[in-house]
Amino acid sequence: MYYDGFIIGIGTFLIIGMLHPVVIKAEYYFTAKIWPLFLIFGLLCLAISLVSPSPTERSLSAVLGCSLLWSIKEISEQKKRVEKGWFPKNTKRKI
Repeated sequence: MYYDGFIIGIGTFLIIGMLHPVVIKAEYYFTAKIWPLFLIFGLLCLAISLVSPSPTERSLSAVLGCSLLWSIKEISEQKKRVEKGWFPKNTKRKI
């Protein structure tokens, strides 16, 4: 029995689910200026997906890479949500 599809599905669900709070916390603590870090890691994960020998690893690293790149957009959206008052603003941050 092959479990690759099941593992990829669960992994995709977990990756997307875990990146939502990461985006919220990243914007809260570091502002939206942290987006280059998401870009670097997203491109790195996509590069890994091109050379990985396992189809499961390739798929999960590609999903992670694309999700990290999508998170760049979500960080700017999160900034707007904070400005609207939907999420708390970090008052300790001077920026």
